[in-house]
This record gives sequence, C-alpha cells and structure tokens, in this order.
Amino acid sequence: MATSTGPASGLAARYAGALYELADEAKTLDEVAEDLRGMKALLADSDDFKRLVRSPVIKRDEQESAIAAIASQSGCQALTGNFLRLVARNRRLFALGEMIESYLSILATRRGEVQAKVTAAHALSDDQISRLETSLREVAGAKVSLEAHVDQSLLGGLVVQLGSRMYDSSLRTKLQRLQSAMKGVQ
Repeated sequence: MATSTGPASGLAARYAGALYELADEAKTLDEVAEDLRGMKALLADSDDFKRLVRSPVIKRDEQESAIAAIASQSGCQALTGNFLRLVARNRRLFALGEMIESYLSILATRRGEVQAKVTAAHALSDDQISRLETSLREVAGAKVSLEAHVDQSLLGGLVVQLGSRMYDSSLRTKLQRLQSAMKGVQ
C-alpha cells in the first residue's frame, strides 16, 4: 500500500479504485496488474520517464502522446493505455507511482494476499524466493505477494516488510548497532 499521506495519496487511491473496478468488470485484473508492474519498473529505472511523469513544464498533450506511445510500445492492455492517457490528460501523472502501488494493494487485499517487500544485498535465486515465500506465508497465515529488490549497501542479509511489519537482518544494520554499542562503551 502507498505509504504517503500527502494530498496525492487520496487522489491515487481514487484513481486506483476506479481502475480496479474497470479491470474487474473487463476481467483483466492480472493483465492490468502486469502492465502497471512494468510501468513501475520503468519509473524506477528510467530518468527520462521520471522526468515525463513529474515535470510540470511538459505540456498536457505532449505528456499524453508520450505516455500513449510508451503504453503501446510496452504492449499494455487497452484499458491500461486508456487509463494512463486519462491520468496524463488530467495532469495527474505525478501520482502515477502511488496509483500503481494502490492498485496492487487493492488487488492483493481483495484476494486475501499480504504484500511483502524483500530487499537483499544480492539477487535472490528462484529457489530462495520460493523458500522465502513459504516462510512468509507461514508467518502471515495468508498467501504472500512477494516483491524482491537488490540493495548492495546492505552488505548481506535481508530486510523484509510484511504488511506493516518490518524485519531487518541486514549486516549493515547489525554493524550500525555494533558501532552504536561501541560508542556507548567508551
């Protein structure tokens, strides 16, 4: 779920809710979710896409044309493409990241899933992800929708956010605690 509490979070939830209802009616919930995950990855990886989404100087029609081309090039469903164009037309692209998070959260909640975000120092293998999903399912008591990220600054270990709970077993955090403890000894 989106963690922001600013004015965009209510806006994002409304747009995401409307998209969910349309996707449910069209029986394309998973396809739209996959399209949105692709947009989320693009938003994370592309500085040009971030600029397109966040820049208030880019004209409305230019944003709409660009987002339509990106959606088409990415092979997005018609519903997803129409949604993205509408968001651009309404000058709401700045909240696209929150809209995506909100849609995925609504989808997971309606399916009885718990969202888990796992950050590791190195990419996890398919076997590791499978075992982690099994362990998290046991802890959560529900199906787990897992999203894995890599952050080399962790040095080792994992940081897991399961719903609203955070588990940090990273070496970076352990070293920081040790450093704090050592300062207290002096």
